[in-house]
Formats: sequence, structure tokens, C-alpha cells
Amino acid sequence: MSTQQRIALFIDGANLYATTKTLGFDIDYKRLLKEFQGRGTLVRAFYYTALVEDQEYSSIRPLIDWLDYNGYRVVTKPTKEFVDSAGRRKVKGNMDIELAIDALELAPYIDHMVLFSGDGDFRSLVEALQRRGVRVSVVSTITTQPPMVADELRRQADEFLDLSQLSSRIGRDPSDRPQRVPGEGNDRPDRPPRPQPGQPKNGALESRYGIRQGQDDEFEL
Repeated sequence: MSTQQRIALFIDGANLYATTKTLGFDIDYKRLLKEFQGRGTLVRAFYYTALVEDQEYSSIRPLIDWLDYNGYRVVTKPTKEFVDSAGRRKVKGNMDIELAIDALELAPYIDHMVLFSGDGDFRSLVEALQRRGVRVSVVSTITTQPPMVADELRRQADEFLDLSQLSSRIGRDPSDRPQRVPGEGNDRPDRPPRPQPGQPKNGALESRYGIRQGQDDEFEL
């Protein structure tokens, strides 16, 4: 890869969470930025996730706050509630449209899009970007059964990067996580998030850049 290429990262938060959970590791988002900064000029790094608005405390909030302060553009929207055919109350949060619009608007200013998702719905988006001269890499995995990436998306991409092979460079080693000592604040992120009402006191949560968000596109309440 040319070190002069202009790169943009597009992270489907729920999909990436599901993939890393299956692979058994957490993303270190500081290391992830560094990895792709070394591959060219990083123009933007987007992170997309839906949020349950009426929750007093969301486990993903510390991650979102950290990303906001440390080089990522975080895009969120409220989840929507519905009742399925079995009468179960569920919420759904899909960020595909937001991601696609941002990618198409940014296409004239980048050479390479890196999509962190295995969702086959993005195949048409990848094709549209390629018609505009943008090279597209898809990051997911085929090492699981079944694979976490849709076959049509993998075929459409110019390059496929398997997360299982990237884990040593962008994963967070649990043994490296600092132990919080009462009264010490050195395990906080560069700029700590504001405390939320009812937020549990969990210093490790604040320092763990690869926090698992506990949220997918659709889940039961």
C-alpha cells in the first residue's frame, strides 16, 4: 500500500462487537488508529452505533465518550421499539443508512475505504464507491462457523482483512489491563467522560478502550 493514500475507516459498531465477541478478543481503539495511520493518511475514522435513550446508564457510553475525545467521529441515533409476532418487546438500531451516506459524501476525498462490517447489505455501497475510484477493504472474519462476513460482500471488496489475523496488532490484551488502586486515577482515558446518573463505579470500564458494548442491531428487553 502507498503511504500517500488517503484512508477513511467506517466501523459498524454492533457488527464489529459481534465479530470480536465470537473471536474472543476486545478491540484496542488506540492501537486500531495507529495501525491504519501507518498505512497512509487517515482522513476520518467513523464509529456508528445506536443507543437506547431511556436507559439511565448504558455500558457503551464510556467507549463513545473516549472515542469522541481521541480521534474518532462517533455517529449515533436512538433505537426504535417494536413488538414481534410472539409479543416480545424488542428494540432495533440499524446505522446502515448513516454509514452509507457518509461514505458516499466522503468518496471524492479518499482513495481507500476500510469497512469494519460483515453485513451483506453493504455490497451495493462497496460497488458504488468502487465506481467512484475508491479502493475498498472489508474487515471481518471467515474463521468462525458460520463466517461472520457475507460471501457477496467479501467477493465485492478489493481486499479482505481477517480480524483473527489483525488481533495481535489491534486487540487489547486482558493481561495488560491496569488494576485500579483506590485513589489512583492513572487508568483513566486521556479525557474522562462526565459521570452519568446512576453510573456504576468501574475504573476498568473507563480505561478499557475495547469495551464490549453489549448491543446488537436487535435485542430483547
